[in-house]
Amino acid sequence: MSAANRGVVYKGPGEVAVESIAYPELALGNRKCEHGVILKVVTTNICGSDQHMVRGRTTAEPGLVLGHEITGIVVECGRDVEFLNQGDLVSVPFNIACGRCRNCKSGKTGICLNVNPARPGAAYGYVDMGGWVGGQTEYVMVPYADFNLLKFPDADQAMEKIKDLTLLSDIFPTGFHGCVTAGVGPGSTVYIAGAGPVGLAAAVSAQLLGAACVIVGDMIEDRLAQARSFGCETIDLTQDGDMADKVEAILGEREVDAFVDCVGFEAHACGCNHGKEAPATVLNSAMSLTRAGGEIGIPGLYVTEDPGAEDEAAKQGSLSMRFGLGWAKSHSFHTGQCPVMKYHRPLMQAILFGKVNIADSINVQMITLDEAPKGYADFDGGAAKKFVIDPHGRVPA
Repeated sequence: MSAANRGVVYKGPGEVAVESIAYPELALGNRKCEHGVILKVVTTNICGSDQHMVRGRTTAEPGLVLGHEITGIVVECGRDVEFLNQGDLVSVPFNIACGRCRNCKSGKTGICLNVNPARPGAAYGYVDMGGWVGGQTEYVMVPYADFNLLKFPDADQAMEKIKDLTLLSDIFPTGFHGCVTAGVGPGSTVYIAGAGPVGLAAAVSAQLLGAACVIVGDMIEDRLAQARSFGCETIDLTQDGDMADKVEAILGEREVDAFVDCVGFEAHACGCNHGKEAPATVLNSAMSLTRAGGEIGIPGLYVTEDPGAEDEAAKQGSLSMRFGLGWAKSHSFHTGQCPVMKYHRPLMQAILFGKVNIADSINVQMITLDEAPKGYADFDGGAAKKFVIDPHGRVPA
């Protein structure tokens, strides 16, 4: 096996580079990782969460190898791997989970207790998430492989739909989780905050769950047009006016049944102030626009430290929320990382049996590993695309 490997490395605010990195080993520190596998990466996606780091909005240190959305082929197995073999094509949940702790055993794999010494929960290539090497690389090591990995039943069939299946590692389950936790079901009216890839995935998920009307709000017209392309109603948040009035113009009612926040802590104000950061804007809108007794799903990322915030409270993750309004309306709030394993198999089936064309809905664009820095720049510029890196040139154009 060649010892060559390359990956996307965070160099500092606003800069990433493709560099030679170490070929992965089946090791955890100084001990052999017999429950792990090494993957040859087939696809690896650029995520909005990666952008938070690259913008300098986290405490990420230069030198971090990025990437937590991974699909790959098993090229080496540890001795204790029983149910996977070389040549298997697999999806990697971005959550790293041991499968043994109380949280993993109850399905809460996003907050595994054994894979990050600093806090519950871990992920590949992400700040404060355990120091695991990321997967925007040619090769990557995955621990606890039998538990974590989703094997595609037919590799040839999977490669034909790889642009859809690559999204199972994070954003499709994350969008779906946001809708499930917001109580979306048949006949629901739903507001999705944000038309980035996760917001669009949530909109698709709401439709898959039977929503009657899905409204998507964003400040970038290309992203709103993408949402309209598969049947969503849209609201341009750069325009002045009361949000309830805009919802009423669509629904005939001033509130929705379910609200999904796919923006997170870098939210901006609406209308004439849309150029100004206001990190609690979406959460306050959620409480205002969601009916009494409704649920609010919050897959959008919120951090404990935001060094780039405009005010001191927000730098510590403290936001000015109208929580009393949510309490008075008996809202339920659902936060945290998506437990990908709860959803990835049924969503795989929906893709393989043609029930959903998620890649078209979120506008997947394939790029090479060397094109990753430009992909980051275009994504940060608001491109209405989901950039998927193909490190080895295996995916048809």
